[in-house]
Amino acid sequence: MNGMTVIVKTIASWLKVLIFLFGIYIIIFGHLTPGGGFAGGVILAASYVLLMLAFGREFAEENLSLPIASKLDCLGAFLFALIAILGFVFGGVFFVNFLVRYSQPLHLISAGTIPLSNIAIGLKVGASLFLVILILSISCKGRECKYE
Repeated sequence: MNGMTVIVKTIASWLKVLIFLFGIYIIIFGHLTPGGGFAGGVILAASYVLLMLAFGREFAEENLSLPIASKLDCLGAFLFALIAILGFVFGGVFFVNFLVRYSQPLHLISAGTIPLSNIAIGLKVGASLFLVILILSISCKGRECKYE
C-alpha cells in the first residue's frame, strides 16, 4: 500500500482543493491584503506536498509531473522578466508600474502591474518549491538519505 490510511487520503483530497484555492486567493489579492506571490506560491506548493505525503510520490507526480512543473517554473520566471521589460518599453524605466494610469482605487487592478508580478512570482515559487520537494523525495527513495 502506497501512502497513508484511507482516512488521511480522504481528508487530504478534500483539503488539497481548499489549500490550492486559498493560495490562488493570496496571490490574486496580495496587493490589497497581506500576502502576495511568494506566500501564495508556498501555499500552492503545500497543497501538492500534502498529496505527496498522503498518497505517495507517484500520485503527486501524476497530478503535476516533473516536466510540467519545470515548464511552469520557467513560465513564471519568463512572465516576471517580461513584466519588467514591458515597464522599460512603455514607461522608460525597468520594472516601472506602467499600468497605474488605468487603475481605479480599491479595485482588483488598482495596483497596475503588481498583481501581474504576484501571479508570475506565485507560479515560479509554487513550481520551484514543489520541484525541490519532489527531487528530494526521488533522491531518498528506498535508502537512507545521508548528508556528506
